[in-house]
Amino acid sequence: MNTATTGIYLNGEPADVAAETLMDVLAFLDIDADQRGVAVAVNGTVVPRRSWAETHISAGDDVEVINAVQGG
Repeated sequence: MNTATTGIYLNGEPADVAAETLMDVLAFLDIDADQRGVAVAVNGTVVPRRSWAETHISAGDDVEVINAVQGG
């Protein structure tokens, strides 16, 4: 993981994250990338799970992470 921070928008809020890829963003959020119910979009485009490790983020990117949870 990168030690420098990148200024992105994370779920609509400005965030400085030490991340190079979407997998790094998920680790920053403490989300297990292998769990079911996780979806990620970058700049409005859904990124398939198989591409998370090689999808790089850049300053200013809008990253949306949806983590569906079961319960009532």
